[in-house]
Parts: sequence; structure tokens; C-alpha cells
Amino acid sequence: MWFKKNLNFILLIVFVLGGFFFYYLVNPLSTSSLIKCPIKTVTGLDCPGCGSQRALHSMLHGDFRQAFYFNPLFIVAIPYVFVGVLFEWFGLKNKYPKVRKFLFGKIAIYIIAAVIIIFFIVRNL
Repeated sequence: MWFKKNLNFILLIVFVLGGFFFYYLVNPLSTSSLIKCPIKTVTGLDCPGCGSQRALHSMLHGDFRQAFYFNPLFIVAIPYVFVGVLFEWFGLKNKYPKVRKFLFGKIAIYIIAAVIIIFFIVRNL
């Protein structure tokens, strides 16, 4: 019964762990078979997500300095996403609604969008 109730969660965990395992084994610097950034391909500019595959690979190998070099926004966003998962999947949204609204409300979305846009501009100067 527990398995059927949590099947989606279990599949998500398996998918995420599979992705981590893949990026642990495959070095994006040494292969050209991984997904290329369409913005970088068309414009030559680094989008806010450029370097995330290399950053994830470096992070999984414990090289956080190199991961931060590849994409600092990706590394900084990981704890924020983790907190979002805690609020959404583990019942914290009902327990701490004010904190959730502060971290993930309308104003927070505008701030995050501004940070992403500023990061995009600054990284391409």
C-alpha cells in the first residue's frame, strides 16, 4: 500500500539519482553528445543555465570551486530549490505559510527573475 501511494515520489527519486549517476560518469568537457545550449548556439552568449552540466559534474566529484566557476547561479540556487522541495513535498507549506509566501511568493518571483536577468547581463559583459 505504501509503495502504491508513493510511486510517483519513488520514480522521481530514481530518475534524479539516475541523472546524478549519469553526470557523475559522463564528463561534459570531454563529450560532444550532451545537449547544447540553443541560446549559446544561436547568439554566442552564455545564458543563465550555461555551464550547469559541467557544474553538476564537478560538484558530484567534490570540486565545488570548479563547479562555482562553471555556473555560480546554479550552485547558489541548489539550497533554494531544496527548501522549495521541503515546503512542497514534506508538508512544510501548511506548517509555515508565511515563510513559504516570503520565499516563494509574488515578490520573491520578481526578485529571482531580476537576479537571473542581471546574471545573464553581467556574465556576458
